[in-house]
Amino acid sequence: MTTQNGTQRPPRNPWLLPTLSGYHRSWIGRDVLAGLSAGAVVVPQAMAYATIANLPVQAGLYTCIVPMIVYALLGGSRAMSVSTTSTIATLTATTFVSAGVVSGSDDIPRDLVTLTLLVGAILAVARLLRLGSLVEIINKPTLLGIQVGVGATVALGQLPKLLGVSQTTTGSGFIRSFVAVVEAVPHANLATVLLSVGSVAVLFLLKRFAPRVPGPLIVVAAGILLSAFAGLPEAGVDRIAPVPGGFPLPALPSFEHIVALLPGAFAIAVMAFLETTAVARGLRGTGDRTIDNNQELLADAAANLVGGIFQTLPAAGGFSQSAVNRDAGARSQLSGLVTAGLAVLVGLWLGPVVSLLPQATLAALVFVAVFGLIDISSLRRLWRISRRDFAVAIVTMAVGLTAGLLQAVLVGVVLTLILLLSALNKPRIRVVGGGDAGGELVVTLLAPLYTASMLATEQAVLEAVDASPGTRRVTVDCSVMQDVSVTVIEGLRDLDRELTGRDITLVLTGFAPAVLAMLERTDWFRMLRQAGRAG
Repeated sequence: MTTQNGTQRPPRNPWLLPTLSGYHRSWIGRDVLAGLSAGAVVVPQAMAYATIANLPVQAGLYTCIVPMIVYALLGGSRAMSVSTTSTIATLTATTFVSAGVVSGSDDIPRDLVTLTLLVGAILAVARLLRLGSLVEIINKPTLLGIQVGVGATVALGQLPKLLGVSQTTTGSGFIRSFVAVVEAVPHANLATVLLSVGSVAVLFLLKRFAPRVPGPLIVVAAGILLSAFAGLPEAGVDRIAPVPGGFPLPALPSFEHIVALLPGAFAIAVMAFLETTAVARGLRGTGDRTIDNNQELLADAAANLVGGIFQTLPAAGGFSQSAVNRDAGARSQLSGLVTAGLAVLVGLWLGPVVSLLPQATLAALVFVAVFGLIDISSLRRLWRISRRDFAVAIVTMAVGLTAGLLQAVLVGVVLTLILLLSALNKPRIRVVGGGDAGGELVVTLLAPLYTASMLATEQAVLEAVDASPGTRRVTVDCSVMQDVSVTVIEGLRDLDRELTGRDITLVLTGFAPAVLAMLERTDWFRMLRQAGRAG
């Protein structure tokens, strides 16, 4: 498509199956291989993440199916693999604890349906309001602090299971998890400890020296074989709860705790969107279409709304399985459909086999996955570059470890807004001339004026006048402004009044037509134009 002046417009993404636009048949083999490779990681990992929230493993399995299919239909990232993540699962656990929801290991509570639907509804409202660009204001230090808090809390919370004590404390926070570890040490089971150490060692070694090998699949397969043929249950090694076979069925939400679930749903929605867009951008290859934040909002919202009906955890893009998907050669979301198909096969026919899985094996998967979130090297980098950003990360992390992860997300968002307003409040002007230059001071705005920056900019102009005795005329170049608010108009009028009181003439120039149209609605500005002092 061409514009009226003959230039070529970039093609727009179709809203349905956008990653299949321009698809080549030669890519099918790579997509199938990538989908199977990602499935070997995401299926056992998602089942393990479900246990963080004390949910049955089939909740994690279902999250590999429905959200994956929905994102494949609507998402814009070619290699994204959407299920749940350690951060989302941890926030789910924290939300359940704070809302008073009791989740057991044998069945999926209807409150999970409610929570996932709430997350989808919040994302859908954000999409309707086209708030996708707001993701840009959440800075890296805030996310890093939250991720370190999540990693430390979840890793510590898995230690009782690695010791052979069936206890889930992640949702209760870091301090309670630490107490649970101390209490679990005297009751440790030797066979479970040996299995845990071996599983963690294999996962770390494969991740370090053979990253293309699906470590989670190998550890899960080994755990099932040892449980079935090596007599682990007789040695006191606990298995996971039986996994019922079948496809996820629709369920109705519960309204009993809906108000108490809202704060957690908001925090999960924020983190789900942040993680999804961050992974999508990180995976974008050269030549791929740019990631549209609003399109990702739509895909995320739909994945959670549809997934919630089918009893899934809140869904988001996960980096580890998505990286496997990309490295295996994924060219479209056909790979995601293959991964979902693999999860369906596991659910339909392999439920009895998966039920043999030792609980410690899943705990090892979670432990290794979240250990990478404790990113000390990034903290050191922040310390070297910006002490302020380092402080933001440390404060957010400290809140997560002491007060709780939901509070950490809230503090992180508030800190981000404070930093944003602080940046907007700083006047950005360039001053030329003054009393020694014919009595004229020329002030050029280097950034648009906002409510937060108007007063500081006015004071900066007056300080420049005070520093230039003999100034008789101040000309402000406003060409950078493309919009104007009532507060800014009032601020400009106050500046004019202040300068007039000092026998200094204010001249405003360079306004865009849209800004002029708004200014013309005021008597003050019409008077300026009649006097030749504005344009």
